[in-house]
Amino acid sequence: MRSTSSRVMSIIVVTAAAVAACSTSDGTGPVPSAAAQAPALNVELVTGGLTHGWDIGFLPDGKVLVTQRTGAIALLSSGLPGATVTTLKADTSTVQVRGEGGLMGLVVHPDFATSREFTTCQTQTENGAPADIRLVTWRLTEDETTATRVKELLTGLPLAANGRHSGCRPTLAADGALLVGTGDSARGAVPQDKTSLGGKVLRIDLKTGTPLPDNPTPGSPVFTYGHRNVQGVAIRPGTGQVLTAEHGPDKNDEINLLVPGANYGWDPSQGGTVSGYDESVPMTDLDRFPDAIPAKWESGDTTEAICATAFLTGPQWGTVDGALVATALKGAKLLLYTLDTEANVTSVTIPPEFADQYGRLRASRTAPDGALYVTTSNGTDDKLLRITPKP
Repeated sequence: MRSTSSRVMSIIVVTAAAVAACSTSDGTGPVPSAAAQAPALNVELVTGGLTHGWDIGFLPDGKVLVTQRTGAIALLSSGLPGATVTTLKADTSTVQVRGEGGLMGLVVHPDFATSREFTTCQTQTENGAPADIRLVTWRLTEDETTATRVKELLTGLPLAANGRHSGCRPTLAADGALLVGTGDSARGAVPQDKTSLGGKVLRIDLKTGTPLPDNPTPGSPVFTYGHRNVQGVAIRPGTGQVLTAEHGPDKNDEINLLVPGANYGWDPSQGGTVSGYDESVPMTDLDRFPDAIPAKWESGDTTEAICATAFLTGPQWGTVDGALVATALKGAKLLLYTLDTEANVTSVTIPPEFADQYGRLRASRTAPDGALYVTTSNGTDDKLLRITPKP
């Protein structure tokens, strides 16, 4: 990786207003406004040798699962440097590994200690042809060598033949509901179509896959709609607030606060008046949809391709305790968002330890001990990293 020490000498902070309004002289990003008093970070290599690590799950005994877009599931003996890595035997032969699709999101069931179950989100083929995106529940064998399919939890999420805008991030809400961020499969009518599962955040029962009875529309798993490609879903501790990260087309990545039943304003079909997929429309089209929910943060005239989100928790994090973290693929950095009680973004911090040091970053999850774990997604010798504040 190339060094960035000559151009990033301190943690960068950008005010929320400046993020959308200002850019550097070459137009690539926001202008730094001040230095932050945030802790320096320890970044430890837990393991390398992964290929497009997509998501992370922590098991009760300290072991770690990592899904890889190629279809492989890695089991690590611990979340500490030097962990041994086992590739589980798992029948992922029907996973379509193409473009942005493959084996993606992961959630470990809260009762894993007895059920040994976890659920993944994956692009699926049938008879060799692209079929859909689906949630699949697996069980880890007692000898920890094999993951066997238990059931298909939810099917029918739209899949593009080239894998574009496949989502797909599952996260457990504070009330135990399974929230799933999905992509619109680059089809213009999908985000505003409430009968489609694409371009949505879904809310379902983790055990049955059925819509929860208190969803905005009875009998429907759709929790929010009008999204482009939701790849980050995080629950704010102590509040129940759900924050999502969403890819913009060539500008305006978004951080959104979810409101049940709300429209987030992405409509590349322009109300069905154009065919195809018109990406020149606003991410949140308030002219067409005056009641759409504006983003809490936008990247402005550039994109970072923000991806997974997680919250930092614990007094060890000091001034960034409670901050929202987002990984960036195109931007190849971590972004730390400070939020007020209404989840408005008050500042954005870019730790220099991650300012293009590790390449594209995909997953971010907070472990039970408060450490932050991140994967790289460069395609060769990808890594699982453990991040903690320096004492």
